Amino acid sequence: MKSFEATGKTYEEALLNGLTQMGLPSDRVEAEVLEEGTKGFLGIGAKPYRLLLRKKDTPAIRAEEFLKNVTLLMGCDVEIETEEQEEALRVEMKGDNQGILIGHRGETLDALQYLVSLKVNKNGKEYRRVTLDTEGYRAKREQTLVNLAARMAAKVQKTGRRMMLEPMNPYERRILHASLQDNPYVTTHSEGDEPNRRVVIAPKRASEAAK
Repeated sequence: MKSFEATGKTYEEALLNGLTQMGLPSDRVEAEVLEEGTKGFLGIGAKPYRLLLRKKDTPAIRAEEFLKNVTLLMGCDVEIETEEQEEALRVEMKGDNQGILIGHRGETLDALQYLVSLKVNKNGKEYRRVTLDTEGYRAKREQTLVNLAARMAAKVQKTGRRMMLEPMNPYERRILHASLQDNPYVTTHSEGDEPNRRVVIAPKRASEAAK
């Protein structure tokens, strides 16, 4: 129900009646006064307040509603917090059994993030980059990848032989490339096709290292 016309003796009563019928809290609804009520004289000629209530439709609301439905189907009871930024939307899920929502190496979390992004940007008016996280997984994973990159780069520098890492998603590959982009001894690129695309760390040629 996206809109509903509600009536009541007062504005507050009409609003409460409408919210009850729509099953929504006040922060999810916009109210427009269609007709102001009047008390009349001794109750004669009294008119009720008429309000038109519209369900708000924002990126944060779409993300929250979608995730609540999906996580409920997954058997997870989560609390969802959103932070709207100028061109981005950050979503944090809190609760028990978050490991189910993360999945193996974050695969489930990445899939949910992709689906939320589709839902948030379905109208195509303003694109919002969505970041979905739980239990600080993104930051922990990023640090793990940065440490991995440093270790592998040191091995490549020592042996002079290139190393191919395990398949990773685009987000993880970007972290590896970024962490080594200023390394004076190695260079990185990706090889293969999705979902088996891998980061390759190779020694820089003498001419490149001298730059």
